[in-house]
Amino acid sequence: MIRRAVAALFCLMAASSCAGPGDTPGDAPTLSGDPPVVIAHRGASGLLPEHTLEAYTLAVQQGADFIEPDLVMTRDGVLIARHDRHLSTSTDVSDRPEFADRRREQDLNGEPRTDWWAEDFTLAEIKTLRARQPYAGRSTDYDDQFEIPTLQQVVDLAITSGVGLYPETKSPSHHTAIGLDMKAPLLEAMEGLMVPVYIQSFEAQILRDLNQMTGFPLVQLYSGDPQAAAAGFEPPLDEVGAYADGVGPSKHLLWTAPGTPSDFVQRAHAFGLVVHPWTVRDDNVGDGFERVEDELAALYAQGVDGVFADFPETALEVRKAD
Repeated sequence: MIRRAVAALFCLMAASSCAGPGDTPGDAPTLSGDPPVVIAHRGASGLLPEHTLEAYTLAVQQGADFIEPDLVMTRDGVLIARHDRHLSTSTDVSDRPEFADRRREQDLNGEPRTDWWAEDFTLAEIKTLRARQPYAGRSTDYDDQFEIPTLQQVVDLAITSGVGLYPETKSPSHHTAIGLDMKAPLLEAMEGLMVPVYIQSFEAQILRDLNQMTGFPLVQLYSGDPQAAAAGFEPPLDEVGAYADGVGPSKHLLWTAPGTPSDFVQRAHAFGLVVHPWTVRDDNVGDGFERVEDELAALYAQGVDGVFADFPETALEVRKAD
């Protein structure tokens, strides 16, 4: 498909992605034979408050191949970089008396939650908020200093720095249900963008729609949650190639037991899909590994085509060492 050719071109454009003989780390090759890309998950979010221009800029300085903005929408239809529609965990909204009456209950992933919601705020109001570190145990030294960026600001940073862009549409069906369509403003912001791009989502329908609207490579995310599969958000791998170019599985799906690889990467590669697992964290090593360096090396050895990392510098160092 056309997008596959575009994906191959973007792979060649990505920083550090042109392999020479013996450059591919690990035991299994990536789909292209090039080294795996490092995707700065929410920016260098292990060190600075996530989804801020400062966190993205730090990731660029560290050498990440892609920066990842998760996207939600404001009441006036602007895409902003937040992982969640609710704002209490990653901003100072709870300390803003002027917004006390915005707190309300609504459904979140099948459970009621009382919070402040991005779709209840205009962009101008969002811009008065400041970002906070949502992860316990990470530095809060930079809390309440950085603003919440728009997608356009992140696109401008990608253009200026030449780094790849990897946006995720969060809860697109919810936004559609309340009259906010993410597709048009997403594509408008990235029109003519000449840096490597992937667009990702857990919801298959928006990817199917985008497949008819753009040549940017598309990635179907997988949580491993049976309820998501039952809802049709995460279809079987053999269906994904009809509308997407890659898959982003939870890293836990790549192991059948601690240290024992599953066949996920091989199956996805057999369908011509790149594999970008999430999320590797220096301060939360998983799947039986004691050191994040060992976890990363084992993922690279499986032939993954990239990794999402909260600490992109570590992922880059392990890639280089291998």
